[in-house]
Amino acid sequence: MGLVGGALLTGFAAWFLKAESEYVVGFLLLLAVVGAVAASRLGALDRIGVAFGAYEKSLYAIVIAGVLVLAWIFRQDHFTLLMITTVMVYMLAGLGLNVQFGYLGLINLSGASFIGVGAYTSAVLTMHSAIPPLLILLIGGVLSALVGCLLILPVLRTRGHYAAVVTIAFAILFESFLKVNDILGGPQGLPVGAMSLFGWSFNNPITFGGFQASFYMNYLLLTLAVLALAFALVRRVERSWIGLSMDAVRLDETAAACYGIGIRRWKVLGFTLGNFLIGVAGAIYGMMLGFIAPANFGFSDSLILVSIVLLGGIGNPWGLALASAIVVILPEKLQMIQEYRFLLFASLVVLVLLFRPDGLLPRGMRNYLPGRKVAP
Repeated sequence: MGLVGGALLTGFAAWFLKAESEYVVGFLLLLAVVGAVAASRLGALDRIGVAFGAYEKSLYAIVIAGVLVLAWIFRQDHFTLLMITTVMVYMLAGLGLNVQFGYLGLINLSGASFIGVGAYTSAVLTMHSAIPPLLILLIGGVLSALVGCLLILPVLRTRGHYAAVVTIAFAILFESFLKVNDILGGPQGLPVGAMSLFGWSFNNPITFGGFQASFYMNYLLLTLAVLALAFALVRRVERSWIGLSMDAVRLDETAAACYGIGIRRWKVLGFTLGNFLIGVAGAIYGMMLGFIAPANFGFSDSLILVSIVLLGGIGNPWGLALASAIVVILPEKLQMIQEYRFLLFASLVVLVLLFRPDGLLPRGMRNYLPGRKVAP
């Protein structure tokens, strides 16, 4: 059943990515909406959620295989491979926000700023040092986490929308800092060196015998590997006693403190881990684009990341895949209606939040005794 569903979803994704006619795109959107509504009414979405938990390891393999099939189909299409890779980069950043939002209940409306920290780290280190680019990805994550440690100090002293205001202020200050800092290129930005691995530059197209593929294939495979590791890490954290403590802090800080759970400790840990993942995503993003500027990391970009987390379902990493695809690919496919595409996209977001306020794939109830069957 999972293989059939994966094959159908991969086929639909390939069809949608290939579609150029506005009539075909509209038909596919209508088909997806009707299918989603029917699945929701018939309870199929809930059964899918149960299947995700029961056969998650098999689902990993199916999803990875689906991405590789799409990469093979569009192996010479630069723009499509760029879109697919961007979806995975946003999903990687969304995993970091998911730790903060979904597990810890800590609001962060400056996600794009931490992507910027990772991207500018990759720009400076690739152009002015001999550090291996693969190591630069980790350094970008570490620096993003360190910057987050400075922001967590005022966040710990506030709650709710007051904490959100603190992160909004940081996002605005970060963008302003980049614009006035001539060392970092000012408003014009900086070039970013290419990723290379074992002497192979990722900006070179792949040619092997009769096989040829766009250079974006290199970044797609790298991002897929990093995303798989990050996804496994986040799921492991969620199911451990660390995730249990974070859930307790999110649900009721006062009750958690009464039971001896260190509120500050888990907030610092969750905020740091989330920003590390966002910083790694930013480093990959910078190398893939080849050039970055402050405009790439504005407050509006942070809201896009937040919309991905909300649409997918707060706390559910699987929902990020669907939401990232919608946010990245849908506006590009609606370019034929020009500025109205943003109106349609915003309307879609509002409708989803109205009729599925928990997101497209909401997080299920935590099982505190996994594997144990409770007698009726």
